[in-house]
Amino acid sequence: MNSSAPTATGVAVDTRLLAGWYATGRPADLTDHLRRYGTPPVTAARGNRHSAPVIRALEAAGLTGRGGAGFPTAQKLRAVAGGRGRAVIVVNAMESEPASHKDQFLLAVAPHLVLDGAVLAAEAVGADIVHVCVPRARSAQYWQLSAAMDERRRACLDAVSLRLHGLPHAYVSSESTSLVRWLNGGEARPQSTPPRSHERGVGRRPTLVHNAETLAHLALVARYGPGWFRQAGTPDEPGTTLVTVSGAVAAPGVLEISLGTLLATVLDRTGGPAEPLQAILLGGFAGVWLPAEHLGTPLTRRDLAPLGAAPGAGVIVALPRAACGLTETARVLAFLAAHSARQCGPCRLGLPAVADDFTALAAGRADPALLSRLRRRTGLLPDRGACRHPDGAARLAASALRSFADDVDHHLTHGACPAAHRPAVLSVPPAEPPEAWR
Repeated sequence: MNSSAPTATGVAVDTRLLAGWYATGRPADLTDHLRRYGTPPVTAARGNRHSAPVIRALEAAGLTGRGGAGFPTAQKLRAVAGGRGRAVIVVNAMESEPASHKDQFLLAVAPHLVLDGAVLAAEAVGADIVHVCVPRARSAQYWQLSAAMDERRRACLDAVSLRLHGLPHAYVSSESTSLVRWLNGGEARPQSTPPRSHERGVGRRPTLVHNAETLAHLALVARYGPGWFRQAGTPDEPGTTLVTVSGAVAAPGVLEISLGTLLATVLDRTGGPAEPLQAILLGGFAGVWLPAEHLGTPLTRRDLAPLGAAPGAGVIVALPRAACGLTETARVLAFLAAHSARQCGPCRLGLPAVADDFTALAAGRADPALLSRLRRRTGLLPDRGACRHPDGAARLAASALRSFADDVDHHLTHGACPAAHRPAVLSVPPAEPPEAWR
């Protein structure tokens, strides 16, 4: 493994995945990619079905998933490699979280880094096929990836088959079991019935599902080794991560930062708050609201856990003091209720009830039982659904009741605050059910 790291003049030391973009200002085609990184190290391991050194390197590096759950990458690969039958790789490039754009940006500027990681993962677990899943609604992304795959085929770069798929664009369609279900000919809805995907997934074969960013990190660990990877981040949570910062900041966008960076420092990297802040939304629509007093917290699971928060999908939305957090939350909950799979009671009944109650709270409708009803319902939703979709909605609602407690009192006592009528901070898609699941 090469010990040198990708660099870019004038770019922060924690810029790795995006180093090529910052160095050139343009997306990398295959020629650019190979000039910067060289031929993928997988070429030296072809014929070795298990490629144990790759998995060992990932374990030593401490790489965890960057899609939200943060599960150790090496454990996922090892579970699939030990399965019965030829394995399958699925690249989750759906990124259905409306506040996240990191994977879309990464795939636009460095598609071959993601595809390298997918092929390396395939070699490591003995897979012969890689399925890349993107929303069919993002036609530009689909054709960009198609062109990148064509480049690799013409160069005879990969020993495994790469296949690109356009899936329905629904919030829960990015859940790993939704992808497996769709690839097996079903609808892109989550499924909770056994067996699990790593045992019998696509075509009843052991299946590894990873998001795009995770695979890009995997490609760099395979090239430069675990020691290089650990030069960024913290001892417990090493490496860098991509974050999408929006809301009341001077220059919203996608950043690459070291894990352990203070939340306030992340905002400073976007030019700082555009106006005084009252809170941030951390982790996306299934995340939590954190009052601005916690901006001195490092962005790690360990440091955020006592606050009931996690990095999630790397979403940070800055909420100004002049905005109404209850109104913003009500809009998100209405969207989450509309985009449920409607396969279980919590999604069919619980989410719409919570969304309706929160809409009433945001509007300042007088109802003495409203607050107690909301607290009871948000407490009942977690761990009862066919997937984790209801859990995320309940987590967001509960955090809003905590973080905006003074606003809750005002709305219940005096009606909606003036901020409830200002322009929205969060970009929330229409609260309409998906057009299709297949």
